[in-house]
Amino acid sequence: MIVVVVIFFGFILVGVPIGYVLGIAGISGLIQIGGDNFLGMAAKRFFEGLNLFTFMAMPFFILAGEIMNRSGITGRLIEFAESLVGYLRGGLAHSNMVASVMFAGMTGAAVSDAAAFGNTLVPAMVKKGYSRPFSCAVTAAGSIIGPTIPPSNLMVIYGSLMGVSIAGLFAAGILPGLLIALICMAVIAGLGRRLGLPKSENGPSLRRIMAAFRSSFLAILMPVIILGGILSGIVTPTEAAAIAVFYALIVGGFIYRALSMNDILEMLIRTAQITGIVFLIIASASILGWWMTFMQIPQAIAAWFLSVSDNPNVIIGLILLLLLLVGMFMDINAALIILAPVLAPLTLTIGMDPVQAGIMIVLALNISLMTPPVGACLFVLASVTGERIELISKALIPFLIAEVAILIIVAFWPGLTLFIPRLLGL
Repeated sequence: MIVVVVIFFGFILVGVPIGYVLGIAGISGLIQIGGDNFLGMAAKRFFEGLNLFTFMAMPFFILAGEIMNRSGITGRLIEFAESLVGYLRGGLAHSNMVASVMFAGMTGAAVSDAAAFGNTLVPAMVKKGYSRPFSCAVTAAGSIIGPTIPPSNLMVIYGSLMGVSIAGLFAAGILPGLLIALICMAVIAGLGRRLGLPKSENGPSLRRIMAAFRSSFLAILMPVIILGGILSGIVTPTEAAAIAVFYALIVGGFIYRALSMNDILEMLIRTAQITGIVFLIIASASILGWWMTFMQIPQAIAAWFLSVSDNPNVIIGLILLLLLLVGMFMDINAALIILAPVLAPLTLTIGMDPVQAGIMIVLALNISLMTPPVGACLFVLASVTGERIELISKALIPFLIAEVAILIIVAFWPGLTLFIPRLLGL
């Protein structure tokens, strides 16, 4: 066991990609417990780790996000969001949050949100007088709304691995995602005067709102189609993802006329690259996960948690602390695949609903997307805008505190998370 732990953390420290680290550590564990005879299991586990129909939804949602960014759908959503809240002090920052909510209902990917708004809204905010670190911080804080409000790739992974209703997880993520947006907007409002955030000279305009709504109506309709189809049971998440791609192609290519064949080829290549990385992590983690199960590590961790305290609230607090710490140093897909089989049974032991537990775990890992040293959204924004990560991280502190507060509410208030699933009978 010590050999596997040393290999795992040693390779991470020297910068080996996490997909390779998981595979090498898992294979080392197989050799340790069974020698060469167990090596044949690696290929089987690698295949079985991906042999789930629901995983097909991920490349479709990724491609849908690429199409929306390239075709101008994202820009139209930003214009509509600005027409709604752009007149407030810090209007572009508020618009960033509102646009993140609308964008979340289409792709479910934080990195896509960060990349899209990093290229569009951050330069616009800087031009209007916002500091670049603050503009990046607002974008990073809003980006995690993407994988919280459905559809969410993390929820697809969690539901597939743990046998939890993906539709139920999608429904449960709506209120927490909206609360994140609202509390971040409250932070922006609170910082408005102290930071001297710009305020529009013009008040709200119904004419402008209606004009922006007409321009972006087809884009706004997309999350309605996706979520309505999934939550009503008409389509599965995988089918809804395929519909999202088809709809985005029709709107972006034939109605907005903003896509060329070269664009489509580039988007397919980028989707394959992103999907390949995620699927490598999932498949490799399944090898390490089997080794951990064989060595009864999940049971040992659960027993340690219960030895610390049998109070459910204390155990939930320890789970949150573990998730936030691990998320700071590990890719969230890998962290989810490794920790979910360990923590999900523990949450059942203390009487937590499986859907609430899933949202708690997913949200905690989402927050780690904007925490150094390996927060993916930080790196994306730093590379897109040229801003230093440490300056973005400093500006993020108020938003991080606010979002952790929402995480605590989600963890300790089942009624919030389960309200919509129960309402829909999921």
